Amino acid sequence: MRTNPVLKKLGFSDGDRLVLLHVDDIGMCNATLDGYRDLLEFGLISCGAIMVPCPYLPATAAFGRDHPEADLGIHATLTSEWVGYRWKPLSTVDPASGLIDAEGYFPRSNDELQEKCNPQAAMLEMETQVQWALRAGLKPSHMDTHMGTVMHPKLLQAYARVGFANHIPVMALRLDEKGWQATGADPDTAKLAARFVEELEETGMPLEDNLAYASLNEPEDKMGQYKRVFADLPPGITHMYIHPAPDCAELRAICPDWRSRVGDYETFRNEEMRKFIQDQGIRLIGYRSLQELMPAAM
Repeated sequence: MRTNPVLKKLGFSDGDRLVLLHVDDIGMCNATLDGYRDLLEFGLISCGAIMVPCPYLPATAAFGRDHPEADLGIHATLTSEWVGYRWKPLSTVDPASGLIDAEGYFPRSNDELQEKCNPQAAMLEMETQVQWALRAGLKPSHMDTHMGTVMHPKLLQAYARVGFANHIPVMALRLDEKGWQATGADPDTAKLAARFVEELEETGMPLEDNLAYASLNEPEDKMGQYKRVFADLPPGITHMYIHPAPDCAELRAICPDWRSRVGDYETFRNEEMRKFIQDQGIRLIGYRSLQELMPAAM
């Protein structure tokens, strides 16, 4: 695809590497809020997103109100993956919506949610999550997707419509069909997704070029993992997501991947990582800068 027009609008060149260093899962539990708070104070991360249906929304919203400089969005949540700690839709208790599993919570997997959900019900749930955040006094800067759930033919349009309605950019990659297939999308989904991002960009929605992360299934040497991820980034705008949380009994009880989350927390509170990013010439930006580029009326 052609060079991302957002680079020029932000005052950068075609060869620059910009990173949205994004904290996922904020408010899922108390440890995620603690992790975000500490990394925001350290000053290396640039943005993050809140899981609105989760139990720690009130505490997270209070933090957001007290820190209006925090670049926080909506982590659109349609799944609930853990075994002993779950959350439910905010908009419905009707199993016919496809948003509720046999236990009364969001489905655990993307496959189950995507197969059973009613697209209108999913759009209403995403809109409800935005409205809950607004009523809590937050000013969302963007919306992205928990577990990548919305990257499906049934959900992409709903995802975009909620973003348009609330004047918030949605995280979406500027990939062609081959690019989407390389992410694991089947040919039909890849074709739809490529057309979807073309239409989004035509409306003036600022988009990202790349997605980057370190696996939650590999807890060892997170510093080394992230250094390799940063070093390999191509030019353009990259959404890089991390899952930081301090080690505690709560996190260990909820998350089988707690070691990786603690590793993310320790890595991005380390001056060695700050220096490495600077030495790489990488520029960190937030979603507020993208939100400011959106047309006044969409």
